[in-house]
Amino acid sequence: MLNSLRTVADGLIRLSAAIGTLALLAEVGVILVDVIGRAFGHPLFGSQDLITMIMVMLVFGGMALCDRSGGHIAVDLFQKSFPPLLNRVIDVLSALLGAVIFAFIAWAIWESAKLSVMLNLSTNLLRLPKVWFQWGLCGFAVLTALGLMLRALELTISGRDVRTEWNNT
Repeated sequence: MLNSLRTVADGLIRLSAAIGTLALLAEVGVILVDVIGRAFGHPLFGSQDLITMIMVMLVFGGMALCDRSGGHIAVDLFQKSFPPLLNRVIDVLSALLGAVIFAFIAWAIWESAKLSVMLNLSTNLLRLPKVWFQWGLCGFAVLTALGLMLRALELTISGRDVRTEWNNT
């Protein structure tokens, strides 16, 4: 059961990372066109809108991958002096805390998206609806929260830390 759930989660994490990668390529492209345009006196109209909205997708698109591969900051000053069981409890609690934090981020963005729909909010220059990006951010935050919860469950039930296995898959 956990293995099939992990397989689905890893697929979603890879999709999220692929979307983040595409956002990075788009970000570089927009900045490149804008900088070259500025050199010739014709900057890209709306580049600030595009850069801001794409950055949301870039950062949150890679967040689940960052957790899955163990990329988050960890302070391990006392890890070697703690017994393995205590280290596992700390890992489970930190994963659960991360899941709660990302769930609150998703909830706050969802509430903000409802306001954006109600007020028909859009970006300043290009008039892109803000709600699309808010829904994307919300989805990425939910995926990250679910990934953190799954990691906590795997650590609790099997003691398996999937962060050490990512590069081997």
